[in-house]
Amino acid sequence: MDLNTVMEVRDARDAAPWLPGDAWLGGGTHLFSEPQPHLRRLVDLSRTGWTPVTTHPDGSLEIAATCTVAQLSRFAKELRAEAAPLFEECCRAFLASFKIWNMATVGGNLCNALPAGPMISLTAALDGTCLLRSQAGLLRRVPVTDFVTGAGRHVLAEGELLRSVTLPARALACRTAFRQASLYGLGRSGVLVIGTLDPADRSLTITVTASTVRPVRLRFPGPPTADGVRTAIDGAVAEDEWFDDIHGLPEWRRHMTLRYAEEIRRALSPAGEHHGARGA
Repeated sequence: MDLNTVMEVRDARDAAPWLPGDAWLGGGTHLFSEPQPHLRRLVDLSRTGWTPVTTHPDGSLEIAATCTVAQLSRFAKELRAEAAPLFEECCRAFLASFKIWNMATVGGNLCNALPAGPMISLTAALDGTCLLRSQAGLLRRVPVTDFVTGAGRHVLAEGELLRSVTLPARALACRTAFRQASLYGLGRSGVLVIGTLDPADRSLTITVTASTVRPVRLRFPGPPTADGVRTAIDGAVAEDEWFDDIHGLPEWRRHMTLRYAEEIRRALSPAGEHHGARGA
């Protein structure tokens, strides 16, 4: 898409006042996919030199906003963590060409805040925390589950930047289960449900994305019953929070969410842990 209203592309390393019509430019796969008549200037993050993924001494992972899907996928192949398979599963949920993989960024996927954003699914399920930086240089941290507030909506203030997302070591040590559904063979995710089982306290967490307008993360201190999971999901998701578009009706999304949540509950239960937790 030719953005013919954009008059300037500025290097993000060069300090300058934030102006009306400015926008951060990461990979640009969404930005250049449709008209943006309100934009006048792009602030390019591609030369910031941020390390794509950093492993901290405490075992946590910090994923830079400019980390591409391809970079994250390559990193995860060498990751020695119980939750490592989940990274590739969420990367594959893009169902995109290698060109998109090499340009689309983790930060862009979160900031677009689309219900089907698989980097939202991954980071929400692994208890991720966003690091945000204001134009004045002030930093604040927001859980991924609070960062995305609705379809296409987030908590970023004007000119505020998503710098990175940090995943704690405890979440990376969890056993995971993945379920995804689409109305089409190569279509956008209509439902994506992820389960994590904490080896420290045996708590189960179920994260619902794609079928809802915002990520929903539910934690069960002990092995829940089928009715317990169903009740928790229905209590956490309001009727108007089931997403409705051409990729699936709300009724179908709710039905598949409840079905996959039950499959995950069984797969990660004490009786089902050794029978495989992957799936699509």
